[in-house]
Amino acid sequence: MSFADITVPSMSVTAIKSPPSSTIASMGRWEPDARGRLEKAAMELYVERGFDETTVAEIAKRAGLTERTFFRHYADKREVLFAGAALLQHLFVTTVTDAPPDLPPVEAAMTGVVAGGVLIQERRAFARQRYDIIAANTELQERELIKLASLSAALAATLRRRGVAEHPADLAAEVAIAVFKVGFERWVADPVHLDLPQFLRESLDELRVVTSDKNARRPTTGVASS
Repeated sequence: MSFADITVPSMSVTAIKSPPSSTIASMGRWEPDARGRLEKAAMELYVERGFDETTVAEIAKRAGLTERTFFRHYADKREVLFAGAALLQHLFVTTVTDAPPDLPPVEAAMTGVVAGGVLIQERRAFARQRYDIIAANTELQERELIKLASLSAALAATLRRRGVAEHPADLAAEVAIAVFKVGFERWVADPVHLDLPQFLRESLDELRVVTSDKNARRPTTGVASS
């Protein structure tokens, strides 16, 4: 059995809708979907003005909420972009934990990656905006790399709990995260195809091709063979 044979149930994500601006003033202390409104306002401002030029006060104002409400939901303005990392990591870990015990390490790790792809593709518009915002900011790129490293570490730890030795577990986790990164970037850039898990599977297949024996090349040493 391979990870491609495993069916990952779809995880529904409720669409975020802000209330009409005319009703915001009358809401008082009642703040329906405050987190969603803050996220929507932040993403709009990051696209319009740039991440560095956007303040928490401006995000809260556009959402019709207070700064105090913002900080109840997010530690800082960066977390609007990274708040989903904990959920993604949990999904990776639980899926790999429940994967069939006979799967090889990379295949097991990829079950988590594919499950994450199912979740992410349900918020494609957000994912594409987030990708563009992070790509335009060096600080955010560094934070993204840290989050990916955390995902890799969590995957490796899960593989070790499945009985995989330390170094093979680390290597399998790094491979899975590399496939995730490449497949995700291809998916974000494609305006037509919506199936992120398919991009991930294809990226893994390509990795298998370039690392297969038939594609191996002897390293160039600069010394003529005798």
